[in-house]
Amino acid sequence: MTILQKTCLLITILGGITWGLMGLLDFNIIEALFGGSVNDGTIPRIIYSIFGLTSLINIGILLMDLDRVD
Repeated sequence: MTILQKTCLLITILGGITWGLMGLLDFNIIEALFGGSVNDGTIPRIIYSIFGLTSLINIGILLMDLDRVD
Protein backbone atom coordinates (compact mmCIF):
# COMPACT_ATOMS: atom_id res chain seq x y z
CA MET A 1 0.00 0.00 0.00
CA THR A 2 1.16 3.48 -0.73
CA ILE A 3 1.27 6.26 1.85
CA LEU A 4 -1.81 7.87 0.24
CA GLN A 5 -3.76 4.62 0.49
CA LYS A 6 -2.79 4.06 4.12
CA THR A 7 -3.61 7.65 5.04
CA CYS A 8 -7.00 7.52 3.31
CA LEU A 9 -7.78 4.18 4.94
CA LEU A 10 -6.90 5.52 8.39
CA ILE A 11 -9.02 8.65 7.94
CA THR A 12 -11.93 6.58 6.61
CA ILE A 13 -11.70 4.28 9.65
CA LEU A 14 -11.74 7.31 11.96
CA GLY A 15 -14.79 8.59 10.08
CA GLY A 16 -16.50 5.24 10.55
CA ILE A 17 -15.77 5.29 14.27
CA THR A 18 -17.18 8.82 14.43
CA TRP A 19 -20.40 7.77 12.70
CA GLY A 20 -20.60 4.67 14.91
CA LEU A 21 -20.41 6.80 18.04
CA MET A 22 -23.09 9.09 16.65
CA GLY A 23 -25.37 6.19 15.79
CA LEU A 24 -24.89 4.08 18.90
CA LEU A 25 -24.36 6.65 21.62
CA ASP A 26 -25.66 9.88 20.05
CA PHE A 27 -22.22 11.36 20.75
CA ASN A 28 -20.54 13.63 18.21
CA ILE A 29 -16.83 13.40 19.01
CA ILE A 30 -15.86 15.99 16.36
CA GLU A 31 -18.06 18.68 17.90
CA ALA A 32 -16.95 17.60 21.37
CA LEU A 33 -13.30 18.06 20.41
CA PHE A 34 -13.55 21.11 18.16
CA GLY A 35 -16.84 22.67 19.20
CA GLY A 36 -19.87 23.13 17.01
CA SER A 37 -19.79 26.90 17.22
CA VAL A 38 -16.12 27.50 16.34
CA ASN A 39 -16.23 29.78 13.30
CA ASP A 40 -19.86 28.77 12.77
CA GLY A 41 -18.88 25.09 12.68
CA THR A 42 -16.22 25.51 9.99
CA ILE A 43 -13.69 23.10 11.51
CA PRO A 44 -16.17 20.20 11.90
CA ARG A 45 -17.38 20.78 8.32
CA ILE A 46 -13.80 20.58 7.06
CA ILE A 47 -13.21 17.36 9.00
CA TYR A 48 -16.41 15.78 7.67
CA SER A 49 -15.42 16.86 4.14
CA ILE A 50 -12.06 15.15 4.57
CA PHE A 51 -13.84 11.97 5.72
CA GLY A 52 -16.00 12.08 2.59
CA LEU A 53 -13.09 12.78 0.24
CA THR A 54 -11.00 9.93 1.60
CA SER A 55 -13.99 7.59 1.28
CA LEU A 56 -14.24 8.47 -2.41
CA ILE A 57 -10.51 7.85 -2.85
CA ASN A 58 -10.92 4.46 -1.15
CA ILE A 59 -13.67 3.54 -3.63
CA GLY A 60 -11.19 4.18 -6.44
CA ILE A 61 -8.54 2.11 -4.67
CA LEU A 62 -11.03 -0.75 -4.18
CA LEU A 63 -11.94 -0.77 -7.87
CA MET A 64 -8.27 -0.71 -8.88
CA ASP A 65 -7.55 -3.73 -6.68
CA LEU A 66 -10.50 -5.65 -8.12
CA ASP A 67 -9.14 -5.20 -11.65
CA ARG A 68 -5.66 -6.47 -10.72
CA VAL A 69 -4.98 -10.09 -11.69
CA ASP A 70 -2.50 -11.98 -9.49
